[in-house]
Formats: sequence, C-alpha cells, structure tokens
Amino acid sequence: MKTFALTGAASGIGAALSAQLDAEDHKVISVDIKDADIIADLSTKSGREDAVASIAELAADGLDGFVPLAGLAAGAGHAATLMTSLNFFGAVEMTEDLRPLLAKNSGAIVMVSSNSGPMSSPDDPLITPLLASDEAAALKIAEKETGLEYMIGKRAIVYWLRRHAFDYGRDGIRINGVAPGPIDTPMVAALRDTPGMMDAVKSLLSMTPFERLGQPDEVANTIRFLLSEEASYISGTVVFVDGGYDAATRTDHL
Repeated sequence: MKTFALTGAASGIGAALSAQLDAEDHKVISVDIKDADIIADLSTKSGREDAVASIAELAADGLDGFVPLAGLAAGAGHAATLMTSLNFFGAVEMTEDLRPLLAKNSGAIVMVSSNSGPMSSPDDPLITPLLASDEAAALKIAEKETGLEYMIGKRAIVYWLRRHAFDYGRDGIRINGVAPGPIDTPMVAALRDTPGMMDAVKSLLSMTPFERLGQPDEVANTIRFLLSEEASYISGTVVFVDGGYDAATRTDHL
C-alpha cells in the first residue's frame, strides 16, 4: 500500500483519481475546500501551511505521490487574483513544502497544466513573478484582469516543473504534468451559466478530432500511470490529455 496526497479531491478529476487509487488499496489523503480529509483554503498561504502540516501528520512515513489538482476555471467569473493564488501558488508552494516527505519514499509528483497553456504568450509579464515565487508581485499584475491569467498560470506550471525536474530527481522524486482539454467536470459544467463560455468550449471541441468532452477517469488514468512504477524513467514531461486538440492546432510543435 502506498500513500498519496491529492488536492481538489472532492470532485471532478480529483474524485476520479481518488476512487482509482482507493480501489487499488492505497492510502489517499484528500485535501479540498469541503468534503475531504483535510479542509483548507489553498488560495491562502495559511491554508497551504495548515494543509501541509496535516498531511505530514497523516503521512509521517513519507509520501509516494502528490497531485495538486485544486483549481478554478477561466471564464467562470472568478477574480484573476484568486485564480492565480490557487491554481499556481496553491500547487507550487505545497509541492515545495511536501518535498521532504516525497524524498523519503522516492515519490512522484503530477502537476496539472492545461491544453490552453500554449495559447498564452511566453513573454507575458505575469510569468516572471510566478516563476520567482513572488506571490505579491504576481497578484499586482493579475489585478489588471486581462482575461489570460488562467492560461498564463498553466503555462508557468509547465515551466516550473521542467525547471525543477533535475533537482527533484536528485532527491529521487519524479515530477511530470498533464495538460487536459475540456473535461466533463463540475468546473466545465459551471461554464454553462456563463455567457459565451459554452460557445467557446464548443469551438474547442470542433477542433478536437474526437469532438467530445473528455471524462475525468481518462485524465485520472494518465495521472495514475505517471504516479506508478511503470513510469519510473519518465520525468520532466507533460502529457496532453485533450483528445488530440494540441496536435491538431500545433502540428509542428514537440
């Protein structure tokens, strides 16, 4: 039996992954704003610190894996500052703080990006404070509400994990990512009530070879593989779980 910690475990991809790991008789420590082993607001520094302390109590012998899935969707009316704090800093700070527990067991980390990440500019000014772990500076830029903060944060997640794959690897920790497309989760369902957003989702699906939403289990399957020993020589990579959208729209990109 292995021990895994998941944020955003109460619904969507997190709930699917939790169920899969539980079915394999692993210990799953769930973290979310409600309906979880650990209740915490990961958009705040104190919430992250409390969550890490609680995970440490429940996983004193170390962690075999960590998946920070907690996040808010773009276009659902959330403040850009809130999305930035939760989606990026909620993932990265907890990953950093849990590193010693992961090193104990030569664990694996799977970060969550998005197939929308490449749609943002690599030169956006928000990238710099994100990668410098300067939350105050990042939030000051995010206050401008350009509408691109979600995508930029997801691009920065990929940069961060690739920049840290080497030094985490020296601790025996593998770090990878998944980049889902539109998935049939409560996060996407919430967009149905947002003017214009479902049209945007339908437009994305029209450019996807399979022309359908992905299912939470399809993303969870990929994450579970990346957490497993079967992926023991994979680190620093990002798997697009988007029905072929990225390949169809960025044909010549590796």
